Amino acid sequence: MGRYVIRRLLQMIPVFFGTTLLIFLMVNVMGDPIAGLCGDRQCDPATAAQLRTEFGLDKPVWQQYLTYMGNVFTGDFGTAFNGQKVTELMATAFPITIRLTLIAIVFEVVIGITLGVVTGLRRGRPVDTGVLILTLVVISVPTFVTGLLLQLLLGVEWGIIKPSVSPQAPVDELIVPGLVLASVSLAYVTRLTRTSIAENARADYVRTAVAKGLPRRRVVVRHLLRNSLIPVVTFIGTDVGALMGGAIVTERIFNIHGVGYQLYQGILRQNTQTVVGFVTVLVLVFLAANLIVDLLYAVLDPRIRYA
Repeated sequence: MGRYVIRRLLQMIPVFFGTTLLIFLMVNVMGDPIAGLCGDRQCDPATAAQLRTEFGLDKPVWQQYLTYMGNVFTGDFGTAFNGQKVTELMATAFPITIRLTLIAIVFEVVIGITLGVVTGLRRGRPVDTGVLILTLVVISVPTFVTGLLLQLLLGVEWGIIKPSVSPQAPVDELIVPGLVLASVSLAYVTRLTRTSIAENARADYVRTAVAKGLPRRRVVVRHLLRNSLIPVVTFIGTDVGALMGGAIVTERIFNIHGVGYQLYQGILRQNTQTVVGFVTVLVLVFLAANLIVDLLYAVLDPRIRYA
């Protein structure tokens, strides 16, 4: 196991550098960030040259990337064009988005897996058909439509929630946004769990457990569910980073000042330091989540061993 972890960590190094380089190049072709600093008026040549020198934009792109990566390893993600450190923006944005993401994952795990187990054990029955139709509707409806609809009904019409989340973003105000963020993934988790449960329910080891006279609850939880969770864990693990990076729509709807909000502002103002800094951290989250998922395989299925 230890050697496997070391090998995976070494494999992450070229992936990390490759993805950050690609992101850095993509962000640098978005446009001239100096033009965005001057607003509607065009910067005079002297001011533009001074700003480019101050932010290191007068250097070649490859040199900018090497300088940026060198600073990253010292914990310096650069300075936004408004003079604020990117790490300060991260310190306020990431805790909010992490809370939002955790709430979304709880919805996925509790509701998605529960519905998947119920429908998988009752395949072809009315409850199975109803859940399949419901999940298809959730997948078909865009997230921004779901978010705006819940905001209008629960926040404006019925007054159950606040239409806009406060700057502190307490957990109770993030429940509905977390449900909106998790809605599509929740539907996929339900369908994936249902398919896996229905397929493994016909496996020989399940029939053997039933023939031994084991209680139905133990057969389902100990044998059937445990082996059926491998594809579900894979999906949820890779979905962690997607939820954090894809929260931009949900955070815009509910005015949540998290990672998505900062990315939106950075792209809108062509603030390359902010965008690259936040995406760099999201890349690390993706890599860490994938490693944890791979290690969980051995916990769920004892037959899996890492050399």
